[in-house]
Amino acid sequence: MPELVRRQPALAPDQLAPRGIRLGERSGLGKIGLRGDPGERAFMTGVGRVLDLLLPTEPNTSATKGRVTALWLGPDEWLLTCPVDDTAFFINSLREALNGTHCAITEAGDGRVAFSLQGPSARDVLAKGCPLDLHPRSFTPGSCAQSLLAKAPVLIHLVEDDPAAGPSFEVYVARSFAQYLWAWLEDAGREYGVQVDAS
Repeated sequence: MPELVRRQPALAPDQLAPRGIRLGERSGLGKIGLRGDPGERAFMTGVGRVLDLLLPTEPNTSATKGRVTALWLGPDEWLLTCPVDDTAFFINSLREALNGTHCAITEAGDGRVAFSLQGPSARDVLAKGCPLDLHPRSFTPGSCAQSLLAKAPVLIHLVEDDPAAGPSFEVYVARSFAQYLWAWLEDAGREYGVQVDAS
């Protein structure tokens, strides 16, 4: 007689620990769009002086110093993130430092929403709807790339990859897709024991 499988709720607490994920929204995050020529010394020096970091020039990489992050979007384009209360300071400081250079500095504001996805199964959830190779050998901490997730255009950033706690991703999506993508992430993470971060 075959052994009967004991049925349990999909989100049984004893099954969440090794595979679970946490889903939340990165509130209080300021976003600045920056464009300029990385080959222009005055541009790179001015940005470095204001942000206290070197803009990443290698494709699909990022740079972080303190609470400021620069995400590579293209050969002459970056997304800067900082605490929302510091946004105006950085915009004004960049405009002053880059006066006379060919560049564009724009407040991205709430145009993009940032979700956080953390936990041992975070890669598995993203892999359900994203064609990127997110294997730890290919997508290392600091990597960022624009792609599609469940057919929605996104920017995915791997903040860190802790051997015990699992990877920590940030997913940026246009506000018009935010509600749809949130629902998709909740559903895609259900089998792994998704926990929504109320903060």
